[in-house]
This record gives sequence, C-alpha cells and structure tokens, in this order.
Amino acid sequence: MGASLLRLHFHDCFVQGCDASVLLDDTSNFTGEKTAFPNANSIRGFEVIDTIKSQAESLCPGVVSCADILTVAARDSVVALGGPSWNVQLGRRDSTTASLSSANSDLPAPSFNLSGLISAFSKKGFTAKELVTLSGAHTIGQARCTTFRTRIYNESNIDPSYAKSLQGNCPSVGGDSNLSPFDVTTPNKFDNAYYINLKNKKGLLHSDQQLFNGGGSTDSQVTAYSNNAATFNTDFGNAMIKMGNLSPLTGTSGQIRTNCRNTN
Repeated sequence: MGASLLRLHFHDCFVQGCDASVLLDDTSNFTGEKTAFPNANSIRGFEVIDTIKSQAESLCPGVVSCADILTVAARDSVVALGGPSWNVQLGRRDSTTASLSSANSDLPAPSFNLSGLISAFSKKGFTAKELVTLSGAHTIGQARCTTFRTRIYNESNIDPSYAKSLQGNCPSVGGDSNLSPFDVTTPNKFDNAYYINLKNKKGLLHSDQQLFNGGGSTDSQVTAYSNNAATFNTDFGNAMIKMGNLSPLTGTSGQIRTNCRNTN
C-alpha cells in the first residue's frame, strides 16, 4: 500500500491544503472528493487510514488528526520501501469541508504537457525543480491502462520494446483497469531508477516522459537525479516537508475527526 498512501497525502494536500478532505465520504447532503476524475476508481488505502485512526483513538482520543496520519503514513511508506526519511511536522487539523471542483481542477493529469505540470505545481508554490523531485514518487506504484494507453500506442518518445511489453497488458480496447508499474526496473523500491528510466524513454505516463523529452527545461534536473540518488533523497524529503505544510488548519480551525470518513 506504500505508493497508494503516499498518493493519498499528495491528493489531500493539493486540494484545499493538507486537511484530510480527501478522506470524507459522500453523504446525502455532502459531496466529497472521492468521485473526482483523478480519484475515482484510483485512490485507495482508506481502510489502512481507518485502522491507524482507530488505534490512535483508543490510545489518545481526540488528539491525532486524520491529516497528520496521512502525512506520517506517506513518510513511513517511503521509508518502508527503502527511501529516505524526513522530520514530519505535526499539528494539522481536519477539515469539515471538501471540494470536488478543486480536486478536478488542481490535481495534475497524466495527459499534461510540461507547461501544464509546471503550472499546476507553481499554483501550489512549487518550482519546476520541485515538480521533478516530487514526480520521483513514481519510482513506486502502478497506473491503470486507461492512463497510459494513448502513450504506448501513439507516441514516439518511448522505447519500442517497452511500449510493446506494455501493450501486452493494455490492449487498445478494454482492460482499462489493468495495472503496470511506473518504474519497470525496481517497481517496489524507492530509488532514483525513475529518472534513469526517463532518460531511456521508459516513462509510463505521458506526463512522466514530459520531464525528459529532448531539450526541455527539466531535462538537466532529471539527468542530475539519475546520476545522484543521494541528492534526490535529500531533495525529496525537503519537498515532502514543503508539501505537508500546504495550508494546514491549526489552532481552533477545523476539528480532530473521530472517524476520518465523516465530520464530527
């Protein structure tokens, strides 16, 4: 679940800040973010968060927010899969609201070109370098066929044998939910292989390969990370701390949810 928990934190923070809005279920009079296009049939790990929350509640009721749980779980997932650690700041509180429209507008899509990616991250205060850094999260996890089908059948900036191997599990029609790993080299290890793969035209998503695409503004950063895992690890930890600080609710704002799926 490591990659999925890391992604939950990202999809939380990019929509009205790191406030656990992504965890709220739809009800008859409340619309959450789970049905947004980037999230539907895609984000997962809610049961893992539920389990952590129930254990935290039994030990110290009303103290540990769902937003903080997401932030710590993201860090611990990276560590568990062999990646770097970083110090997580705590004290976020949970939202009583969610935004389906912001989830649809603010989360970058796999079809984005480099300019769209830079713009989406800039909107949240991140530089183009930090875009490249945080994209390195795609050293773990999988994507559904529907998100990369167009690339593997129609694009030219892809290694032909890699494209052919992906086509075996992602037909041109059907198999929308068939999964392939982002990092074909070490799919379950958090390392810098993602960047090496990009240099070899083995980015899974269109948006991945946009980061290294023959003369683009981020090519040099991809090359730097492909050559130096230690630099990537350090930068990734710092970028994650920055992401975890996106518009937190503190003080008397928000609440500490008892159940992460519902407001109190």
